[in-house]
Amino acid sequence: MFERIDTICLTVSNLEQSSKWYQELGFNVSFSGVGYQIFTVGNGGVPFTIEEGNVSSKESSIYPIFFSSNIKDTYLKLKEKGIKVTDINDDGDNTYFDFYDLDDNRMQVCYWE
Repeated sequence: MFERIDTICLTVSNLEQSSKWYQELGFNVSFSGVGYQIFTVGNGGVPFTIEEGNVSSKESSIYPIFFSSNIKDTYLKLKEKGIKVTDINDDGDNTYFDFYDLDDNRMQVCYWE
C-alpha cells in the first residue's frame, strides 16, 4: 500500500523568510512550488518540505528529528545563530535536544552510537 515516506512537511507563516532561515542551516532547496519549498537535508533520503499557511498550534506532537554525528558542535552552531534550543539531554541510549524555527515549530537533533 505505502512505498515510503515521501516528505516531512511543516507549516510556516512566511515562506520566503523561513526558506532563508532553513538555507542558513545548510538545507538545500531542491524544488519550489506555489506556496511551498522542498529541501534536501545532508545525505538523507527523505526530503523536508515547508508550506506557507496558518500556523495554529505551537505544541504539535509531530516533529522531525535530525541526526548529527557531532551533536555538541551542532548545538553550539544553532546557539551562535540565536536559535532557540533546549538543553542537551542524554537518556542513556540517545543524546538529543530540541530547537525551534521562526514559527516556533519544534524539531529535534539526536545522536546515538
